[in-house]
Amino acid sequence: MQRADLIAGLSVAGLLLPEAVAYAAIAGLPAERAVAAAIAGCLAYAAFGGSRFAIVSATSSAAAILAATLAALPEADRAATASAAVLIVAALFAGASVLQLGNLTQMISRPVLRGFAFGVAVTIILRQLPAALGVQVAGGSPWAELRNLAGWNGWSLGVSAVALAAYVGLRRFRAVPGAFMVLLVGILASHSLDLGARGVAMVGALSVGVVWPGVPGLSFAEWSRLVPYVVPLALILFAESWGTVSGLAQKHGERVKPARELAALGLANLASGLLKGMPVGAGFSAGAAAEVAGAKTRATGAVAAVVLAALVVLAAPQVAVLPAPVLAAVVIGTLAHALDPAPFLRFWHLKRDFNIAVASALAVLLFGVLNGMLIAVAVSLVAFLRRLSTPHVVPLGRLPQSRAYVDTSRHPRATQPEHLTIWRPSEPLFFGNAAPVMARVGDGARAGDKALVLSLEDTFDLDSSALDELLALDQRLAARGIVMHLARVHDHVRDVLLAADAQGLLARSSYSVDEAVTAAIPPAP
Repeated sequence: MQRADLIAGLSVAGLLLPEAVAYAAIAGLPAERAVAAAIAGCLAYAAFGGSRFAIVSATSSAAAILAATLAALPEADRAATASAAVLIVAALFAGASVLQLGNLTQMISRPVLRGFAFGVAVTIILRQLPAALGVQVAGGSPWAELRNLAGWNGWSLGVSAVALAAYVGLRRFRAVPGAFMVLLVGILASHSLDLGARGVAMVGALSVGVVWPGVPGLSFAEWSRLVPYVVPLALILFAESWGTVSGLAQKHGERVKPARELAALGLANLASGLLKGMPVGAGFSAGAAAEVAGAKTRATGAVAAVVLAALVVLAAPQVAVLPAPVLAAVVIGTLAHALDPAPFLRFWHLKRDFNIAVASALAVLLFGVLNGMLIAVAVSLVAFLRRLSTPHVVPLGRLPQSRAYVDTSRHPRATQPEHLTIWRPSEPLFFGNAAPVMARVGDGARAGDKALVLSLEDTFDLDSSALDELLALDQRLAARGIVMHLARVHDHVRDVLLAADAQGLLARSSYSVDEAVTAAIPPAP
């Protein structure tokens, strides 16, 4: 274990305990369930996970969905139902890992993840404002909470402002567990200034006791009834966890494997469910806290779990008088760096994916974490399909004194041979774009052309629709007296032509543009 992991673990533990209390309150469950979830989740992920920054514990989004699930089943035993829900989440993660469904996360592009991280950071910060200002709100969306911040408490605002300034200042010193120190000073200030009597809210007392592992004794019908409610819970946990884990990994040039993350999250939820905890995932605020504190290995999570257990056992009475505005300040300070606009400015400068990143952030802010992620992925896929379905078809010409064929619109020195045109689609041919591409190529044939070369360098395979369009183009050109030759034809495409008994077109297929041009118009003797 490195010294940096010990310091980072202390900082993360200082954030996990009050967060656990808050998330348990959201779910309407005792605080010790969220504490048990954090301890079990951190230890399980530290043993099996792949990210050095991920801190697996209860999350606000999962707590809200669990609360809705319990509210939809008022006649059920809340404690047993909550544990069963966590165990079903574990089973869903395990099944997804075995089926390699984690590879579907590759459909989530980096701009989507950047926008997701920004949107989640803003959402969590907005949710901390009522606690920072000492305002009681009824809940709902972060924007609804923002509209109900009237009647703030001056002492709460002052405490949160001082705590935020202290935390930001301490972040300059990696050797100091900033979050832990700020929370410790907050407890001392609560005693010395009698903040409770001045209207400042406190975290409240924790119930400490031994929890024995066990499976809730529900009937098969009760387990089955829970599944439809738990599927959205598993989806939001993985969306939030993968967004956090992969976003932090990409930021530091690291890689994480989706199947391993699914398995680790499944084991973490299994441990939490057996210990009567809450659903757990890699929350963004805790992951960001580990990153800010300088975590080097997954030992950070293990340290945080051990320190959290020690705090609950040894310092529960003191934690009860921790001012809630201090916790809010630590959370806000931890996430402030995630509001850096640099990634968005880079996309703007590159003129690539800026709209997708902004749409992802807005989707999370307007529609919540799960719906926002789904909308962002849908936007990304639509943009991708639009690009594939409307490819550029560029004319190629040969550079002087070379055999290189390039886009003539970008290289004016490149020329095409007489009575021959050469075309190259910029995207792979498939059923969604084959018809317009073939039409564009056919229309591009000039009067007097004897041959046409179509370069398929970006097409690694052909589906039946693309094959039919290609064969139809060959027939239309032949009717005009133009012979079509194919260039840069991959072996899979040749296999398809052979299976289609397109012997003539197969014979006019070459591995390079230069070979195709030579075959189309042999040099004069």
